[in-house]
Amino acid sequence: MSEHEKNGDFTEDKMVKAPNHYQSEKGIEVIDVIEAFTENLVGIEATDTGNAIKYICRWNQKNGIQDLEKAKWYINHLINHLKEKESKGVK
Repeated sequence: MSEHEKNGDFTEDKMVKAPNHYQSEKGIEVIDVIEAFTENLVGIEATDTGNAIKYICRWNQKNGIQDLEKAKWYINHLINHLKEKESKGVK
């Protein structure tokens, strides 16, 4: 059971709380992966990273190539954002 499920603040509707396409066969919840890998990110960097992870994790169980295209869009958006920051000398 994921940390988010343990909190108990979610609906009992499985398609809202823990749909199969957001959980690995070993029980790893995508939201826990996103939380772990965006912990020190803020703003659009956290959003783009989280969404790319989400679509990469679910593509094979939900929307196939469309989800891979969405992941690619978020990754490209993040790359462009970081290049723009770099060109302005922002860290």
